[in-house]
Amino acid sequence: MKNSYRLTGVISIFLLGLLVFIPTVCSEPAVMISEYTLDPSVLMPGDSAMLTVTVYNAETAAKQTTTQSTVAVTTTTTVQTDSGTIRRIQVTTSYDGDKKISANSYYDDVGIIASGKSIPFIFKMTADDNITEGWYFPKVKVNLESDSHQDVEYPIAIQVSNSTVDLVPKELPSKISISGSTGVTFTVVNNFEASVDAVTVEPVEIEDLDISPKSVFVGTIDSDSSEDVSFSVNPTSKGEFNLSLVVSYKNGGNVHTNNLNLSIEVIDSLDVAPVVYSVPSSIGKGENLRIRLEIYNAKDEEISGVIVTPFNTNLSVSPSQYFIGSMDSDDVFSASFEIDTSNLNIGENYSIDFKVSFKQDETYYETPSVNTAFSVVKATEESTPLNTCYTAIIIIVILIVVIVLFFFIRKRRKEQ
Repeated sequence: MKNSYRLTGVISIFLLGLLVFIPTVCSEPAVMISEYTLDPSVLMPGDSAMLTVTVYNAETAAKQTTTQSTVAVTTTTTVQTDSGTIRRIQVTTSYDGDKKISANSYYDDVGIIASGKSIPFIFKMTADDNITEGWYFPKVKVNLESDSHQDVEYPIAIQVSNSTVDLVPKELPSKISISGSTGVTFTVVNNFEASVDAVTVEPVEIEDLDISPKSVFVGTIDSDSSEDVSFSVNPTSKGEFNLSLVVSYKNGGNVHTNNLNLSIEVIDSLDVAPVVYSVPSSIGKGENLRIRLEIYNAKDEEISGVIVTPFNTNLSVSPSQYFIGSMDSDDVFSASFEIDTSNLNIGENYSIDFKVSFKQDETYYETPSVNTAFSVVKATEESTPLNTCYTAIIIIVILIVVIVLFFFIRKRRKEQ
């Protein structure tokens, strides 16, 4: 009987031990690449970019689970999350024959990454010059300390593009006159798959061609967008010249340039030109000033698309352009412009330039500009009915006085 009690006591103590003992189980860390960024997002051959990779341990914090056994004994099990120890993180090289995209560094003995924590790593990626455009997929490799933990391999998509920022002529006559300056306009087109920054256009200095301004800063241009830039060309000698312009821009921190080379001929004069026909030397403030020009086609052939344009002015001019259209040989057309003087200052002089653009045999031409000037004076007072009445009375009185004096003098002569 005593043995039976002793056995019962041992079993009770054993069961009590089961209730008190809490086993611990360890789980493996879930290390992964949670995100990455590439700046700039698209590379040109020879470019470098900063790749930021975020390594994340996605395992949750320590937790407990409770289960009921078949012998009605409650057992509690604690699950503890392992932190991961990173031995090395690196980016593999992606090849295009003997050309490649590669990282310039790797990280050794990084240390522990706790559960729920993330660590960013930065790599400088470089694309070789003359590498073929397309998509490349170097891999991020994360080697963990324990053999029981699975290493991580994650492909990174990197696009390489040969598209560039181009300079396209928009308004550029093939021939310009040696007298005066001629305006030229170009369009900067971003054909690249991403935006570019610090876009600047500079004409190359050429002897006998004075080009201004010396550079035009455009700034940022989005992908598939464009901006116009204008220059003034003032030649000092005749002949044919090679006009060169350079557009420079940045893709991230990478500087690129592209050149535009074209030919332009400077001639003595053109056979089409505007001539100022009438313009008052002064105009009253608030009065409308009308300027008339005559455009004469002295060529032996027809010209088309003839347009007279005022420019280099802050004046309010109407219309902004005068369209004539086609002109036969020896044709003469008139064009008139009206200037609003209500906002101009009395006592100041103002000037305005005009030029004529036209086409002949599919070639675009632009004439030298003509300039005219005028001054603004105080507006003349308008006559009122009362003023008119007073003026008429004064004139009548003067006439009566003259007549009376005439007859008086005549009478005295007769009496003598």
